[in-house]
Amino acid sequence: MTGLTRFVPFHTPLADMAMLQNRFNSIFNDFGRTETEQESLTMGSFIPPVDIYEDAQQLVLKLEVPGIKQENLDVSVENQMLTIKGERKMETDQKEENFHRIERSYGSFTRSFTLPQTVDSAAVKASYDAGVLTITMAKKEAAKPKQVKVEIGPPASGIKQVEAKAAA
Repeated sequence: MTGLTRFVPFHTPLADMAMLQNRFNSIFNDFGRTETEQESLTMGSFIPPVDIYEDAQQLVLKLEVPGIKQENLDVSVENQMLTIKGERKMETDQKEENFHRIERSYGSFTRSFTLPQTVDSAAVKASYDAGVLTITMAKKEAAKPKQVKVEIGPPASGIKQVEAKAAA
């Protein structure tokens, strides 16, 4: 049996090291997933990405959950903990053995967020549009910024005396 050997015109120990490194890289690329990543892929669970921002009036979370029906989403608040649960189900009209590749994640997810004390947990609203779940939470009145107008008047008499002594 004959095998093909790659001809390297400038064979050096450094070239051997580079070849060995390339082989190791290809091995680890094939088997480089951690156990939890492999488990989550086989179980079909996923974690939807979230954007969180706030302004003076409210705190807003936007979860990207395309392909999940509104009735398969659950949003609840208990003890200053916001919990979002959902499930993306695989279409049952196609047989799994007919697929060439499945890259989208399926299964259930749970995301929990501890809410700051400034948020009114009774004033939570959720809306769902185009695969994005938006959760809006109003801030408590005490937490909202208040602007106080300060009137600037003439200097007090004590200040004039200090200024006069400093000038002398």
